Amino acid sequence: MTRSARLRRRLVEHLLDEDVLHAPEWIAAFRAVPRHVFLPRFFMPAGGLWAAVDRDDPGWLETVYSRDVLVTQLDDDPDRWELARRTGPVAGTPTSSSSMPSIMAIMLEELRVRDEQRVLEIGTGTGYNAALLSHRCGAGLVSTVDIDPVIVGEARERLAEAGYRPACAVGDGELGFPAGTMFDRVLCTASVSSIPVAWLAQTVPGGLVVTTLNRPIGAGLVRLVAGEDGTGQGHVLARDGRFMPLRAHRLAQADPLPMPSRDDWEQTRLPLSTLLQPRKQFEFFAGLAMPGVRPVRDHDGTDPHTAGGPGESGVALVHPDGSWVRHRKRAGADEVAQGGPRALWELAEAAYVDWCELGKPERDRFGVTVTGDRQEFWLDTPDGRTWPLT
Repeated sequence: MTRSARLRRRLVEHLLDEDVLHAPEWIAAFRAVPRHVFLPRFFMPAGGLWAAVDRDDPGWLETVYSRDVLVTQLDDDPDRWELARRTGPVAGTPTSSSSMPSIMAIMLEELRVRDEQRVLEIGTGTGYNAALLSHRCGAGLVSTVDIDPVIVGEARERLAEAGYRPACAVGDGELGFPAGTMFDRVLCTASVSSIPVAWLAQTVPGGLVVTTLNRPIGAGLVRLVAGEDGTGQGHVLARDGRFMPLRAHRLAQADPLPMPSRDDWEQTRLPLSTLLQPRKQFEFFAGLAMPGVRPVRDHDGTDPHTAGGPGESGVALVHPDGSWVRHRKRAGADEVAQGGPRALWELAEAAYVDWCELGKPERDRFGVTVTGDRQEFWLDTPDGRTWPLT
């Protein structure tokens, strides 16, 4: 057995231990598809920057078969890796990656693919996920599309090297596959702020669409059943997942926050982590109750009025209308300061009370309905309490 084959088997064992991989067909795919073919080079974090890594570097193969997400592009620029290789670590925002194998396994299993079904993947990326789909589905049944021609070209070459030849197209994934083929399953490996109607139009009635939502707070996986007329209805899934957004669905950068005065800070019994951590379960409901509010990195957390020196730098909440909340830990207590036209933290505390009174519903109690003129979430039943998707 080759070294890479041993590492693939070890990766599968990790996925089994994490309870994210169950179906024999997908176990066989993860054991067979050589992930290293699709990741000849990538970026690794290096002190706030990104270092270039390729197959000549020690530990490259072990890193490829790790459980980590591996960044393959910065700032939509295919030349940044070469620059980092020449000059050393560079700054940048990740714009393409090979996702964590665990979330890939979750999404592939949630797709519920059956034999002889045609599958469309939105977001080709490295091509690794398309290879897993091709191994499971067989020749001629998988199509993949990506907006970046460089990404598609490299993925097509690596897929062929690994022995797979899905239909690869360059195009805006929000519009589906350029040829207009109908599919039994649609899987998006990027996140979206709303469900593109083209996906449902290209899905046979009764077919499934699985994607992740690009929500500022409370993102996650959804699975929709396509209707007869381009509509869809489904559920938020219990197993969570987060992906980079499609380019048209990215969020704009937030403006710098004002500095609170000493008297602006007040204690709260609601930790910010309860609002933002998916495992806390309140996070999904908070996103519904606080539309447009999103977390941002609070790079300037310095509080000149704190006797002990700089305050804690962490995460803040902002809204496009200019409202904001800063959070800090001080003497073991949670404190917030807020400003702008609305008191966002009061909204957060009220949402938490509402969530508790509803019985603390977890994410899989929520459903999604998509029609030509509306997209909304609902709790328990489509005719129950609703919230707009965007």
